[in-house]
Amino acid sequence: MITNDKIVQISTWEIIKLHFLSFVYGLYLIVKRFLKWAWDPKKFFMMQQRDKPPPCLVDNNLGTHSYVKIKGVKFHYVEAGNKDKPLVLLLHGFPDCWLSWREQIPCLSEHFRVVAIDLKGFGDSDKPSTKRSYRLEVLVEELKQFILSLGVKQCSIIGHDLGGLLGWYMVALYEDMIYKFIAISSPHPNFYWNRLPGDSVFDSKWIHFSRLPFLPEIDALKEDLSIINDTFQHLQVNQTSTEKNYVEAYKYSFSRKEDWTGAINYYRNLPFTRLNTESNEPISTKVLLIIGNVDPLVSIENIVQSSEYIEKLNVKVVSGAQHFPHQQKPDVVNKAILKFLIGTTNTVEKTPTKSIMTSWWGSLSNTVKYGNHMIGTVQKKTSGVVNGLPSKVFYMGHTTN
Repeated sequence: MITNDKIVQISTWEIIKLHFLSFVYGLYLIVKRFLKWAWDPKKFFMMQQRDKPPPCLVDNNLGTHSYVKIKGVKFHYVEAGNKDKPLVLLLHGFPDCWLSWREQIPCLSEHFRVVAIDLKGFGDSDKPSTKRSYRLEVLVEELKQFILSLGVKQCSIIGHDLGGLLGWYMVALYEDMIYKFIAISSPHPNFYWNRLPGDSVFDSKWIHFSRLPFLPEIDALKEDLSIINDTFQHLQVNQTSTEKNYVEAYKYSFSRKEDWTGAINYYRNLPFTRLNTESNEPISTKVLLIIGNVDPLVSIENIVQSSEYIEKLNVKVVSGAQHFPHQQKPDVVNKAILKFLIGTTNTVEKTPTKSIMTSWWGSLSNTVKYGNHMIGTVQKKTSGVVNGLPSKVFYMGHTTN
């Protein structure tokens, strides 16, 4: 089990602040939804019945579907590749399932044993409704036992969004079990909740709202799961029949109230927990952070801050990608993943292209206050090179090399 010195609860003042923000943003979103319902009540509660899963959720084209019980909880996972090769565990984000990794499984399975799990509360895994089932210590212990149930003592983890957050905790708490770690759109746990404000579907306002009881589940079901359409907008552009099938797969996976309760329970528990960075050594596991340069939820500031707690960090910035770079730019992401897991990770681009610099200017303006100290920290921990970060930044009117 987890030792008490590695994880800490936030302060009483921060707990009070989070509850206050839940009330404020909850009230704001309730009023906003009420006005929307009053304008068109029939559309607001419209819900298509979905009784059969789309073929992409149940076929074996990507891998073999299997189940295992860990402490009474059934986990569904898809496995591909040679079982004699090193294990790579894929942890999806929110709201998602194992299908999130459809572009990575074929590529990775050529070199590794690949397992894409449905996290507890998602997909075809069990969905306990009780909030306590999603406490951090329970979640990471189950993941540890899941890895051991596959007959191995060590693996690499690739996690996106919420799955990345769990991956961070696995690396910090069970460091000997994790060979390498890749976090996609997921900063260090102590910065994970610093989401950018805005109109994104799961921005900071919705995260605070999600801690309220039962209302977030009702909100998620409105307008025939429009929240899924908003989340996976990259599957709506020039939509093919296959991409439409993926959207329907997500809607099928989240078509009931209970499909949301378990998933949202992560957000009712995890914001109150942090890693204790004061009494613990920096993470020695090799880490690769992948982020889209136009991610509406995660800022480059949080990525830079994450470097403070890692001995050796690699960063890959995916130009033109938002919060789902592994789905939006799979070729670029797959190449970066294989390079990190197999190839030489010290050979990286030192100077980004003009287009990347332009698109990054807005994000970098948020991090300029860190100046020489932060850039120096990153360069030191990455042997002087960070894939995708500019070699020069402007700080207080001066140019720093």
